[in-house]
Amino acid sequence: MQPDVGAIFRGVDRDGSGSISTMELQSALSNGTHNSFNPETCRLMIGMFDANGDGAIEFREFQALWNYVNDWTACFRSFDNDGSGNIDRGELTNALTRFGYRLSPPFYTILMNKFDRSHAGRINFDDFIQLCVVLQTLTAAFRDKDLDRDGVIQVGYEEFLTMVFSLKM
Repeated sequence: MQPDVGAIFRGVDRDGSGSISTMELQSALSNGTHNSFNPETCRLMIGMFDANGDGAIEFREFQALWNYVNDWTACFRSFDNDGSGNIDRGELTNALTRFGYRLSPPFYTILMNKFDRSHAGRINFDDFIQLCVVLQTLTAAFRDKDLDRDGVIQVGYEEFLTMVFSLKM
């Protein structure tokens, strides 16, 4: 049976404004550890679906976000091989390799250090979404500059800063 997304929206829209803020979204989502979602992940997701740029999402935008989170849930569970409710380094390596990334072991250390907020050697669901969105956004920006698709770009410092600061993340 499909959930009533309208009822879910109304429940999340605690102030009855007809739109959902980052804080409302954060309080409504659980990362599988009985904790609220990472606020940065919520901000990223609101930004992805906020068509008019007002910092909140209306019902139609929420429907798209709802589907997005459900897709990520299925994806996350498919890589959580041990059923622990989080992704360890090996599971992360498997996931990103299956997504087409060819990254070095030292880079996985950087990812674990950046996105393992609990410092327990695992990445929770919300942090996994954030990691994937950031990696995808940075990869797209890199590809825009990698015209010959050889995996190497040459950019000046200010061009690099412009590239990074103009990303919608």
